Amino acid sequence: MTIKLIATDMDGTLLTDEKTYDQAWLSALLDEMAAKDIRFVAASGNQQVKLSAYFEPIGADRLTYISDNGAIVSQNNQILAEKTLRPQQVAEILKWNAKEHPIDENLVMLSGAKGAYVSNHATPEIIEMSKFFFPNIHQVDRFMDIEDDIFRVSLIWEQSVDVMPEIAELQDAFGSQLHITGSGYGSVDILAPGVNKRAGLELLSERWKINPDEMVAFGDNDNDLEMLHYVKHPFVMPNAEQFMQDQIATKAVADNNHQGVLATIQQILDGKLI
Repeated sequence: MTIKLIATDMDGTLLTDEKTYDQAWLSALLDEMAAKDIRFVAASGNQQVKLSAYFEPIGADRLTYISDNGAIVSQNNQILAEKTLRPQQVAEILKWNAKEHPIDENLVMLSGAKGAYVSNHATPEIIEMSKFFFPNIHQVDRFMDIEDDIFRVSLIWEQSVDVMPEIAELQDAFGSQLHITGSGYGSVDILAPGVNKRAGLELLSERWKINPDEMVAFGDNDNDLEMLHYVKHPFVMPNAEQFMQDQIATKAVADNNHQGVLATIQQILDGKLI
């Protein structure tokens, strides 16, 4: 079967721990993929503005983006699809978190069309760190006064915290009313029901007439599982936690710090894999 689409997660997958990738190598691979009519998709929990910025040095318009964990699908700065949380859903999430956790136990972050939002109790240090992922970040007195379309609510703990119990509690509380997923680094993302990276690929499948048997995907965390289970050729990163490797049998040829995604794509294009 011919490969027509390759999708990759970013953090812990395409990106090294220093948030870099081999730009010259990826640019050359994009040329090869274009010659073979293979689409390249970046699928991430990052906002679209941050996601596309990673690829500005090699041409951001050479990719298609599934951002905010599937809430937005875009290409050439045009939104192909988006799905927001209703204000009442945001209010219920905030109410649950306030009831279950002290105000300083986790950081609440809202990702919207105009920017990202945190409460005024966030310290300057937290704001500065958050700017790497959310360049257009705002501190607000009341989340419900925000005039923006909200794509996801993130609850963020220290990176060392195991958030799986929190995910289970949220799933018990909201069931199918919301989609709850771990994004790594102590974060839990809460989105509208049915929003995930797979949903983004399904939209592109219909738009481009590409079926899942013709797709490759790379990932390393809980928020990649729907996407990895959807495509015929999933690759989990060797650096992924054991629960991911238990779910996905095929590993990329190297970890994220050794350009594992690019090395695997190279082997696919060279006819050595798949």
